[in-house]
Amino acid sequence: MELLLSGSTGFVGRNLLRKLQRDRRWSRIILPVRDLEKLSSQLDGEGIRDDRFVPCRVTGNFWELPPDSAPDLVIHAAGLLFGRRREEYFETNVEGTLRLMAQLPRTARVIVLSSQAAGGPTQRGKVARSMDDQDQPVSLYGASKLTMERELRNRLGPRLLILRPPMVLGPRDAATLPLFKMAAGAIRVKPGFKAKHYSWIDVEDLCDAILVSALVAPADWPKHGPFYLGSENTITDTELISTAARVISARGVTLSLPQLVIQLASVVIDAVPAWRAAAPSLGRDRVREILPDRWVCDGKPFEKEFSWKPTRSLSGTLAATADWLKKQGKI
Repeated sequence: MELLLSGSTGFVGRNLLRKLQRDRRWSRIILPVRDLEKLSSQLDGEGIRDDRFVPCRVTGNFWELPPDSAPDLVIHAAGLLFGRRREEYFETNVEGTLRLMAQLPRTARVIVLSSQAAGGPTQRGKVARSMDDQDQPVSLYGASKLTMERELRNRLGPRLLILRPPMVLGPRDAATLPLFKMAAGAIRVKPGFKAKHYSWIDVEDLCDAILVSALVAPADWPKHGPFYLGSENTITDTELISTAARVISARGVTLSLPQLVIQLASVVIDAVPAWRAAAPSLGRDRVREILPDRWVCDGKPFEKEFSWKPTRSLSGTLAATADWLKKQGKI
């Protein structure tokens, strides 16, 4: 069988590649990427050698797949996480995705890694967002993911499975570096005076869930989804900061800042390219996702349909992330 994995140089994609190296069910694994040298460097750094991996180039949002490619399964993990304008998100997450799908055989099954942001925060008065709740994204990123989902439903029908992970944590995620740098300080800050509650998932658990769903026969995919995924336990923003501090043996005090201060800071960060690159999650669009107090989703339907459960703890996940960052010389 042939597999196509997009986003193989990204956070989730890199972790999937490590698992696919040990998965011998796939005779060929096509890896479309924008930067072939980056992929090669990452594979070398991980000590991965696999003749089944077939890199190919993505130029802009145009995919140059091998002429003889005929993937049985596509895991679409590529996408733009941080942008400044609506056009940036939609060009990559919607138009780029549709260009890829147009090159696939009509028999290919597609697992799309979307985001909890496509649904939006938990609705007021509810404990968790369910897969049947009305979608209400609050960011341009979330809106682009929701539009992508809708377009793919129209084109792929029962060959499509949509997964919406919440906050993903784990090794190979450079975006958690600001969290650990803040946790290492004597004074740490959190937005707002209320506790913010989140669902989250370890990247290893997420990869396992993706590959478990890939094994299910097409006729048994119960519906498109979107299926939410997540750890058994939710966390608060304060717990996230304090756990990150604990695993690196740091001590400090966490202070709450008015959300208006965070919003104003996001305007400044967006205006300075170096700051925007250092803290992309604090740009104006993604700060819209920081303001709501509850991002909790119900992952039970996926667990029931695919007989899967998450197993990792927050402290174990953050400890593994810190170890990886230390090995990279970042903390």
